[in-house]
Amino acid sequence: MAGKKIAVLSGKGGTGKTLVAVNLAAAAKNSCYVDCDVEAPDGKLFFRPEIAETKEVCVLVPRIDLSECTACKVCVEFCRFHALAFGKKPVVFDEVCHSCGGCALVCPQKAIKETARIVGMIEKGVSEGVQTFCGSMNMGEATGVSVIRQLMDSVKNETRLTVIDCPPGSACSVMESIREADYCVLVAEPTVFGAHNLAMVYELALLFKKPCGVVLNKCGDGNNPSREFCLQNGIGILAEIPFDSALGKLNSEGKIAVRVDYPKKELFFALLARVREAAE
Repeated sequence: MAGKKIAVLSGKGGTGKTLVAVNLAAAAKNSCYVDCDVEAPDGKLFFRPEIAETKEVCVLVPRIDLSECTACKVCVEFCRFHALAFGKKPVVFDEVCHSCGGCALVCPQKAIKETARIVGMIEKGVSEGVQTFCGSMNMGEATGVSVIRQLMDSVKNETRLTVIDCPPGSACSVMESIREADYCVLVAEPTVFGAHNLAMVYELALLFKKPCGVVLNKCGDGNNPSREFCLQNGIGILAEIPFDSALGKLNSEGKIAVRVDYPKKELFFALLARVREAAE
């Protein structure tokens, strides 16, 4: 399974997505873990990696030379993201700029240049044989897509199994996280709301034509709408993780189940085997 990229995603936060992702990467041992949840990157709290490299993530934003600008407003009319406006002088809204570079290209006076702006950072480390790549976006940034894009570029040619811990939901940041994935693991809770969010990420996997399977977390003896959704739609169930206070305690302490004396750790090794088989 060398080089396979496995994306772990869920329709909302708190389902156990990171629990599944860190245990899959740790169970595989010689693997890569990529934390694309750049708004709340908590994967490193579990792996506690020895940081080997830190890199700033920058994007290019336009800067207008007022001495050259003739107020033609071609740049304002071009920008579909409304990152440019014109009052008495041109105004650039860095937060909504998508760094496409189009405004500089269309400016008749060549009055627009692009400069780098730091939007986040990436930390590369290692934890018991697992190579970790953890990204974080700066406070106040509107999107973490540029950080995620550089994270994924870091493992583009990786030959080891790579586990991608995606952001929750199905927005642009999740799309960027699964773009290069070979297989998607969808994590869901046993509730009506959980089934609704499972349907949301399942639709996203279908849209991107990604094969996928489901991990049902926090399972009990009662009704499980998420399981019913899987059965109704013919989606393979990779594992059912029971509602377990001991596992919850380990998770709250930032411990990885397969690395400690957890009696049900074989569940995660079995899950890894199922994912390996399904991704081939």
